[in-house]
Amino acid sequence: MKIMGEPKSGFINDINLVLATDFYQLTMGAAYYQDNLENSRKDENDIAVFDLFIRKYPKNRNYLIFAGLEQAIYYLQNARFTEKTINFLRQKEVFKNIDSSFFDNYLPNFKFKLDVWAMKEGNFFFPLEPIMRVQGPMFHAQLAETYLLNTINYQTIVASKASRIKNIASDKVLLEFGTRRSHSPLAGVYAARASYIAGFNGTSNVVADLELGINSSGTMAHSFVQRFDDEKESFDLYYKIYGKNSILLIDTYDTEKAAKIACKYENNIKGVRIDSGDLIEHAKKVRKILDDNGCKEVMIVASSDLNEYKIKHIIDNNAPIDAFGVGTELATSRDDPTIAGVYKLIEYNGRPKIKISEEKLTYPGKKQIYRIYNERGIFKEDILMLDDDKAPPNSEVLLIPIMEKGILISKIPQLMEIQQYYLKNIKKLPGEYKTLDENHVFKLKISKKLRELTNSLSSKYSKSHLEN
Repeated sequence: MKIMGEPKSGFINDINLVLATDFYQLTMGAAYYQDNLENSRKDENDIAVFDLFIRKYPKNRNYLIFAGLEQAIYYLQNARFTEKTINFLRQKEVFKNIDSSFFDNYLPNFKFKLDVWAMKEGNFFFPLEPIMRVQGPMFHAQLAETYLLNTINYQTIVASKASRIKNIASDKVLLEFGTRRSHSPLAGVYAARASYIAGFNGTSNVVADLELGINSSGTMAHSFVQRFDDEKESFDLYYKIYGKNSILLIDTYDTEKAAKIACKYENNIKGVRIDSGDLIEHAKKVRKILDDNGCKEVMIVASSDLNEYKIKHIIDNNAPIDAFGVGTELATSRDDPTIAGVYKLIEYNGRPKIKISEEKLTYPGKKQIYRIYNERGIFKEDILMLDDDKAPPNSEVLLIPIMEKGILISKIPQLMEIQQYYLKNIKKLPGEYKTLDENHVFKLKISKKLRELTNSLSSKYSKSHLEN
């Protein structure tokens, strides 16, 4: 199991991630503790269940890809309150009415003791389906919210974007180039991870290679070519050092002229890269130049603010491009950079809970998702059911037990295994879901018992509201 390990110097500056949360998680948590203390209630008698799910699609999406579970589990296994973090909280004025035992005994011995169910990373899913279920002491389950949402929201939106690109690019080589435009250095690492899950071949991010084993690669920048008075000199030096691994950047001055220079190395270089201009026109001209000079094995790599729409246009116009480097558009999910991931209380001490505010209904109670396939093994429908509902025949259960009272009970697969699962599983999703425009053919099926429970609680709380 290779989970991103203890932070190395300079990686995330040794920040204690237990406080990578919203402050109100701590004020609520301290209030839960105080209430339990005053009522002689123990953690094991204060049990909450939360669902983590996505309320709606980002624009032009018809499915999503679950990613980020590995980092979420690592956090739940390793987050601790240190003396520094405890002293910091103790000095906050807002906590003046919290019993000192919270700081002296509870926090120093705190360790997440949660039960966790989750989908497999790399699985496709849809809005309103729980992708994680978290159960445990209220303080523990509440504190987990912000970090879980952060890591899963981000990796899921990048993996979903990468999946769209992979659908279009098919067997082309795909490289993630987004670190310099990602919203933090750590986001760059997670973008590499999420895109790899969805079928990308590699990344420009070296930390992702070191920590996660995703192959890092790169060519050269225009500055490398500009350092020399003659473009040929820059190519000669690069080839002298890197030989068959050389990919030469040919658009600094004149793309086609540089392609002719690159032919001197014959098939002894890996490729040439085009990073500007009309990629379709340049690629066709460069391919002819290479082929006419016996360099048929030299690949053409294209970059320059690529996304799924541009790549589709390139492929539809039969441009002879072998590999795409995708950066900003992927690492920021530029067309829609946020995702409506939420974490909602659905049961407390065995009693189902519901949220019924406008347009934000939350299905109550512990639930399971069952996936049905047709006779050809292609996705047909998902059914959301209560845990004690009878499973539909010939169905696949999607929420798998991962942790029990904070102990890992299910193997976390290697990243390559997650990618292999994704590549096999995505073939089960019908083609109409993979269009680049809004289609939304999916409609979540709700079991009769869950619908009845939802209606009953909605009626109860709506009536209570009216009476008050």
